[in-house]
This record gives sequence, C-alpha cells and structure tokens, in this order.
Amino acid sequence: MTHVINTNQLLAEGLLNEAQATEIARRSRDTMLALVVNIVLTAGIIAASFGFVFWIADPFGVALLGAAFLAAGVAVLAKADALYRLLGHAGALIGSGMLFAGGAIELLTNYPDSASPILIAGGALFAATAAWAYRAAPKALRFSTGAITLSGIALHLLGLGLELNDMSGLPIAGLYFYAAALIAAAGVFVNVRFVTALAIVPFAQMLDTGTAYFHAAYGFYSPEPTLTILQMGALVAIGAWAMTQTSDRFGRHAGILAIMAAVVGNLAFLVGSLWGDEVTSSFFRFDAPNYADYNDWSAYQAAMKLWKSQFFHISEHVFSVVWAALLIAGAWLAAATHRRGLFNASITFLGIHAYTQVFETFSDEPMVYALGGLAAIPAAWGLWRLNQKMFAEPETAKP
Repeated sequence: MTHVINTNQLLAEGLLNEAQATEIARRSRDTMLALVVNIVLTAGIIAASFGFVFWIADPFGVALLGAAFLAAGVAVLAKADALYRLLGHAGALIGSGMLFAGGAIELLTNYPDSASPILIAGGALFAATAAWAYRAAPKALRFSTGAITLSGIALHLLGLGLELNDMSGLPIAGLYFYAAALIAAAGVFVNVRFVTALAIVPFAQMLDTGTAYFHAAYGFYSPEPTLTILQMGALVAIGAWAMTQTSDRFGRHAGILAIMAAVVGNLAFLVGSLWGDEVTSSFFRFDAPNYADYNDWSAYQAAMKLWKSQFFHISEHVFSVVWAALLIAGAWLAAATHRRGLFNASITFLGIHAYTQVFETFSDEPMVYALGGLAAIPAAWGLWRLNQKMFAEPETAKP
C-alpha cells in the first residue's frame, strides 16, 4: 500500500536509518520521473502520428512513411541496447499509429458504409494479436506491444461507436457498459491505471452523464443525478472492496476506478444540490412540453411544472445536506484507511460544496454561517474522539 511519509522526520525519530531514507527517496524520485517521461513520450507519439497523417493527407504516402517509421523502430528494438530502446519504441509506435490512424480516416472518408464492420473486426484482430505478443515477447517490448493492443481496442470501439446512431434505449446503455468493461480490462492487462481511469467515461454515459464545451467554458451535465449517484456509489463500494480483497495489481486499478467514480458522483451531487431531481424524468423527456407549442413563457413553465409533478421529486436541499454529511464521513474514512486519492477528492468537493452554497443558497443569511460554524466544532471533536477509540494502539500488558 502506498503511504505518504516524511522521511526526514522518521530519520530524526530513529525509525529509519540513513540508507533506508535514501532508498525510499530514490525510489520515489524514479517513479515520478518515469511517469513524466512516459507522459511526454506518449503525448509526442500521438501528436506526431496524427500530425503526419493530416500533413501528408495521402493514404499511400501515410502508409509508406508509417511503414518506414515502424521498420526503423523495430530495428532499433531488435539490435540496440537499453540506452536507445526509448527511441525504438517511439519509432515503432509512430509508424503503427500512422498506419492505424491513416487507415481509419481512409475508411471513414471514402468507405463510410463498410467502415464500421471493418473497424470492429480489424480492431479486435489487431488487439488480440498484439495482446498475444505482449505476453510472449520479451519484457523490453511490452511498451510497444501494449500500446498497439490499446490502439486495436480503440479502433474496435470506434467501429462500435459508429453504430450508436442506429440504436436507442437499453442497447446504447449496454454498448457503453461493454466499452467501459473493455477499457478497464485493457488497463489492467497492460497495467496502466490511466487507461483504467478512462473507463469511467462510457460508464457514466450509460445514464447520459457527460460534459459539454461552449466558447471559453466547460460544463458538466447529469440528467439523472440520483441514479448517477447510486451508480457511482456502487462502483466506489466495489472498488473499495477490491482494494482490500484482491491482489495488489488489481486492487490499484480498482482504486483508481473508485476515485473516478467518487469524482463523477460528487459532480452529480453538485447538480442535485443546485436543481434537485425528478427521478427518471430524463427517460421520458420526449413527452415533455415543447416551448414552441405555447404562446408565452409562463404558460410553458406551468405546463412543465405539471409534467414534472408525475415524477418523484428530491429537493436540492436534501442533496445539499446528504452531500455534506457523506463528504465529511468519506474524508474521515479515507484518512483512517490510508486512501489518499479518495481523501483528496472528498476534501476538494467539500470546498466546492461550501463555495457553491455560499453563493447559491446562503449568501444573505449570516445566521446560517454562525450556526454552521458552531455545529462544525463538535463534529470535528467527535471525529477526533472516534479516531482515538477505533484506532488506538493496544496497551502493553503489565508484567
């Protein structure tokens, strides 16, 4: 389990010696530097691949240059020593990326009717072949074979995504669930938690939860905040269970999914705390009143209010109170069990929640701040005492 520690303090207290503190610092530094290198390398590979595809803008030229990059990368990986292996990975992945991206763009542009089945089958075949190579090839080649595996899965999902326009209702939700499960499995397979974290996107879209971009502004929308909270809560619970009951590798991937689910669940709470929720109303949105059918705004609002009255309503105040209580409890539990990611998420959203309520609900109610502040003091004391009782060190038996 990963912990946050102060090696200088432990060294001063005699709990670590100089060599142990130095080794811990070295491993931490190596981990962080490896993360930076991989991020820069991956971003460069993706940018170069797509840049060459759109710059050359010719299928034959893209294929020729991509094959040259791929051949050069494979040659470096086969012949060069570890010092130049990173360059070999870059060449191989730029080449394969150009071939994959160029082929996909060519299909989508010139053969749109057959693009979907070809991408679905071809992506699955590429992914399966690369996954076999990932297992069979030497460890030094796993970066490239793993990346090609992910590229094949991306092509496979792109092909499935083209089928969304012909689907409605439960089949769309099922496709999103399949995509989420496949992405999470791919992340565990190549042992890259960033990939696993991406599974939260299609998982959230099962209930149409997502984001939007307007000019100079990003937005988050959740048409079913109550159901989204329950959905994400279930994923957090499963992830928390897997973190303690499964292997370290699987537990770390389950943990990142739990953190992402906590983030999306908190954002759904934010939506609910502002607007409330008519549970399941978005499933019947096509039956809602249309503004174009009414002569004025007040008549439309009255019709909309009547339509919403048929659904179970949860007030925004209920969301606000329940959200605050869960955030406090979640922060304490995460701290007590060394779940720093969940702790950071809880504290961050406590700040967002407080900021939102200050300006949306209590901006002109000073008495609320006074009562809330007084209530927070015994709450903090209670958490402190609970921590002492639950995690107190056992007393040493007297001789």
